[in-house]
Amino acid sequence: MTEGPETNEDAAVDEDAAVDAEPVVDAGSVADEAWRSLDRRTVVLTAVVMTGVAGGAALPVFAGLTGALPWWQALGWVFGGVVLLVGAGTAADHVRWRRTRYRVGPERAELHTGLLLTRRRSLARERIRSVDLTANPLQRVLGLVKVRIGTGEHTGDGQSTLELDPVTTAEGERLRRELLAHTAASGAEARTDGVLAAFDPRWMRYAPLSFVAPLLGGAAVGAVMQISEWFGVQGEVIDWTVERFAATPLLWAVGVIAAGVLVAGVVGALGLWTEMWFGYRLEREPGGTLRLRRGLLTARSLSIEERRLRGVELVEPLGVRLFGAARVDAVATGLTNDEDDTHTDIKTLLPPVPRTVADGAVADVLREHRAPTSAPLTPHPPAARSRRLRWALTGALLPAVVIAVLGGALRDDTLLYAAALCALLLPPPAVLLALDAYRSLGHTIGGPYLLARSGTVRRSTVALQRSGIIGWTLKQSWFQRRAGLLTLIATTAAGAGAYAVYDAGEHELLHFADHAVPGLLEPFLATPEQGREREPSGE
Repeated sequence: MTEGPETNEDAAVDEDAAVDAEPVVDAGSVADEAWRSLDRRTVVLTAVVMTGVAGGAALPVFAGLTGALPWWQALGWVFGGVVLLVGAGTAADHVRWRRTRYRVGPERAELHTGLLLTRRRSLARERIRSVDLTANPLQRVLGLVKVRIGTGEHTGDGQSTLELDPVTTAEGERLRRELLAHTAASGAEARTDGVLAAFDPRWMRYAPLSFVAPLLGGAAVGAVMQISEWFGVQGEVIDWTVERFAATPLLWAVGVIAAGVLVAGVVGALGLWTEMWFGYRLEREPGGTLRLRRGLLTARSLSIEERRLRGVELVEPLGVRLFGAARVDAVATGLTNDEDDTHTDIKTLLPPVPRTVADGAVADVLREHRAPTSAPLTPHPPAARSRRLRWALTGALLPAVVIAVLGGALRDDTLLYAAALCALLLPPPAVLLALDAYRSLGHTIGGPYLLARSGTVRRSTVALQRSGIIGWTLKQSWFQRRAGLLTLIATTAAGAGAYAVYDAGEHELLHFADHAVPGLLEPFLATPEQGREREPSGE
């Protein structure tokens, strides 16, 4: 078992003297053993950010104070608060910059920070698995990046990462190359395979097909209402909207408003996609490292060692799938969001693209001649279809039954009409989704990979290395037992940690698991001869 990274040691202020007494050089120095400081322009960045935050908060506060105070008094209070907030934030970051030191030695990468309590953290260099670079627009203007050094372990408390925020771009690239250089000696191919995938503007057409578009449209409406409330004109905005549709039939008015919200959501989805994926580039570097770079305003760089890769997941949300597209996610150890990381797409190797492009990228990433995710899958028994149809009809008819019961109890004809409408409209799409969910089920073994597919609103096909499976979980409800079905869950240390094969034939699935990872499930399989040997002899 590997040993965990050394954790923090809290100490009193006087123990910091040893750190401060050591030589400190700027980030541009070439002496790896010397203590280095973060870039001093971090204080300027903090002042600018705090000014923007305080200015944004000052507008609604000023609007509220003008109702109770003269405008010049309200302006004085708001200006004083802004100065206090910006000054306090800038001073705190100046202290952080003064008290933060890092160095990269032959064996360890170390970080010391803290004022009253010193936090000392170090990572063994041979354990470092990722060096990711991120730069927001202000940092990019100043040539700075935030560097996150990690071991790829799931500690949950940030003890397996070091964060340098910020250093110069050149220093960040130097750290990334130097700290990942040990991968070339790990047995991986020490050659550059070049670019595996690059940005294509035509991929943007898939951005509005996700569920993000209507959510962004609703968020835009909420933002308009909130801002109008800050300035005390929310009533006027509502009255203006009502007047525009006063002479319009209700259904037409609802349709026009819904269309406007959807258009706003589509524009927002396109803008969000462009910010996230502009300049996208996936390439393989010497030593077997996959590097992904992307971002229009905020530039991001993610590095994944191939030896951490346990497979890929081909994800096809319903809207994207209808247009023949899919995205590719990595199934790798250590790809987890830290506590302070708000990005949920850290494992995405390729945004929604045409299925042929996605399959090509999968083959290149896994170093296969043909994408495992394109292999034909074994269909599941008809009993699995029956289960999904029952679930779909139950979910579709339950609201109608509840509304009908309420309508009967309250003797409300409107509720009864609503129940009838639900019973008429909900079952057809529910049945279609259930049939699609059944058609999506499948599993097989493709060379060194276990393949499993499921889902309809979010269909996913995982290609998981059989050597990366460390355990099996078998689940069988009473209804599954009656139908002769079984759910098999492959446990792994990578990705989501567990990947399921839902509602397959019981006996077929047991032999499938035993063939996928020979010997792992064998102690739990009893042949008929073994069963007869275990039966007590009757007298």
